[in-house]
Amino acid sequence: MTITPWWRDAVVYQIYPRSFADSDGDGIGDLAGITARLSYLAELGVDAVWLSPFYTSPQRDGGYDVADHRAVDPSYGDLLAFDVMLEQAHDLGLRVIVDIVPNHSSDEHTWFRDALAASPGSPERARYVFRDGRGDNGVIPPNNWESWFGGPAWTRITEPDGSPGQWYLHLFDTSQPDFDWTNPEVREEMESVLRFWLDREVDGFRIDVAHGLVKADGLPDADLPYDQTRDITASQPMWDQPGVHEIYRSWRQLVDSYAVRGEDRDRLLCAEAWVEPPEALARYVRRDELHQSFNFHFLMTPWNAEALRHSVSESLAQAESVGAPQTWVLSNHDVMRHASRLGRRDATVRVNTDGVGPDDEQPDAELGLRRARAATAVMLALPGSAYLYQGEELGLPDAVVPDEAIRDPTWERSGRSVRGRDGCRVPIPWERGAPSYGFGPGSSAWLPQPPSYSALAVDQQRTVTGSTLDFYKTLLSLRRELRLGVSTLAWTDGYPDDVIAFTVGPVAVLANLGAVPLPLADGSTVLASSQPRAVGAPIASDETVWLKV
Repeated sequence: MTITPWWRDAVVYQIYPRSFADSDGDGIGDLAGITARLSYLAELGVDAVWLSPFYTSPQRDGGYDVADHRAVDPSYGDLLAFDVMLEQAHDLGLRVIVDIVPNHSSDEHTWFRDALAASPGSPERARYVFRDGRGDNGVIPPNNWESWFGGPAWTRITEPDGSPGQWYLHLFDTSQPDFDWTNPEVREEMESVLRFWLDREVDGFRIDVAHGLVKADGLPDADLPYDQTRDITASQPMWDQPGVHEIYRSWRQLVDSYAVRGEDRDRLLCAEAWVEPPEALARYVRRDELHQSFNFHFLMTPWNAEALRHSVSESLAQAESVGAPQTWVLSNHDVMRHASRLGRRDATVRVNTDGVGPDDEQPDAELGLRRARAATAVMLALPGSAYLYQGEELGLPDAVVPDEAIRDPTWERSGRSVRGRDGCRVPIPWERGAPSYGFGPGSSAWLPQPPSYSALAVDQQRTVTGSTLDFYKTLLSLRRELRLGVSTLAWTDGYPDDVIAFTVGPVAVLANLGAVPLPLADGSTVLASSQPRAVGAPIASDETVWLKV
């Protein structure tokens, strides 16, 4: 009997460890907190969890500045706490995916400290992208590249003798120097890191900045100005270069060597690759490369029926062209939660996903949640795999984080013009009346929780029919029972332009994005709906229903 690999239709729940559950009251989530809450995720009905970085880090960028890929940051626990969490997850039938950050390290990594102490041209410097500056005495950066977080992508060092020195590349914060992937030692180190965690029985890896490891030969100037929210393509010399694919073919061979023949024990590789157009993204999931790559084109698609139909059709076609499943996502730790993103006055246009400030347009919470539930009902019916972000099953909106509490490095590097991602990273609520809403035994959390989170806590929804939590459980149960993730989608004609209509397996999906209610055919059997509804009632604006075919 042919076994369908688990990852082809898995629903994966992303945990941002700092904000999921705090076991010791210090205001920071940790591995023991995660372990204590794993039964909640099994009850929710997901197949796997993905943990954002929990490695040793100075936390300049929320853990994506890794100082040691083989050690747990003390604020989260230790390797024993990780092993306990992993064993408990496996006992509950949950697979565990961990982050790997191969594009850069922390400036506190031993390798980078060695590089700063060494001389230009040394083996220690060769692990990173160091270059001499341009102009008189090298005072001009080696090229005109800009950091994703704002400002130049180069920082000049002071040499050990006190003289002005070389520049190092950091596509993100100054504390995150980029590795030089033309150096075989870098490749060997990262493959060793993969083996370290595979030997501990993790089930796969999410690859951070998967499109950025290889830079164009000679590090040529970029075409400026460029829009970082759109120009994430091979037309820019720091992104999506052909050489990344050879790296991932090697990684695929490595993880496949850990698969257990005759058992559903594949180890997963999933790319975070902000790459357009969709055919470029599809190259990452060719049969000998990665298993999955997040579909950010879908995430960024406006709340518009025509745009969504096009995004879904094109995405499925490109994935099918290389024999891969599509990987759907609506929220994560880097973007505004979709309950807020879809609550803007005009959600029919594509915008950036930065956080909301107190002086910005405030999303309509009721409208945003209504649309978010409708969008989720579309996504979880689509063939392929789907990723959920912690708290979306509660209907959490982005929090407005006060200026003085912002931790995201984008805030300072942009001259306090871009608030960054803290609004989607605020710790989630578990109990309405408890300290820090049950996040931990302490009275506060590392980011302030808004009062609106109180009514959305898990204990306020767990036993309430029709709550957002109950809604997610219903969809996930039906998706698994009816095997929608491995079914085929067919579009249904005959509906208004502002209605999304398709069948997948034994389910017909109707999503009404228009203002006019959509009548249901007589005798329709509703399996699930994004809104409470009376029997036989028409499909309201911004509502999605699943019908029995």
